[in-house]
Amino acid sequence: MSESPLTSRRGFLRTAVALVPAGALAGCHNGAPGAAAPAQPASASAPRAEYKPRFFDAREWAFVQAAVDRLIPADAEGPGAREAGVPEFIDRQMDTPWAHGALWYMQGPFMQGVPELGYQLKLVPRDLYRLGIASVNAHCEKAHGRAFDALDATTRDSVLADLEKGAIELADVPANVFFAQLLQNTREGYFCDPIHGGNRDMAAWTMIGFPGARADFMDFVNQNGQPYPYGPVSINGERTG
Repeated sequence: MSESPLTSRRGFLRTAVALVPAGALAGCHNGAPGAAAPAQPASASAPRAEYKPRFFDAREWAFVQAAVDRLIPADAEGPGAREAGVPEFIDRQMDTPWAHGALWYMQGPFMQGVPELGYQLKLVPRDLYRLGIASVNAHCEKAHGRAFDALDATTRDSVLADLEKGAIELADVPANVFFAQLLQNTREGYFCDPIHGGNRDMAAWTMIGFPGARADFMDFVNQNGQPYPYGPVSINGERTG
């Protein structure tokens, strides 16, 4: 995580939304059989029940919340990843065929090649998260005397930046690969349809003017520079305006 994206939230989110697959905005990559069940819409008047993770244990859950909170922090322009439900999105993704490696070719030999060849490790996403989180916490406890989630925001940013650069030697996974997976899933969770647990109340869509799953918005496609006049709609019919 370099310093420049964090200096401008809107600049970071413009970059982030450009890197999220288009289908992840109104849908998600977990559409194969066995995907996590859709989230039920929360009543506007009823308090939202606290989400209980199904894959991550307490230590892992604390790490995920602390990490995504620094990757997309809250500010005056909108909620951060934690408030937007990104940890829930990531946890629910761990029960999908994607996280089990069912959608990938996972036979050996496993040899790290040039970046153009893509992911080459024998670890499926569930294993990458489990081993990566444990390794990062072990590094933080050795270097800073406490687990990642117990560090102050500045130190957490420094650790994430070192992970991105591969400047930390983790025991079980390449640091930059683990960071890339975490950042990609954070982006996806921030901009996905709320049916998948992230983008709570469609706050990210509202902030960038994305119409969501509206049936027809072609009249506004070529109106460059003009804000979309209506609020977004989710797959299950929730609206903000």
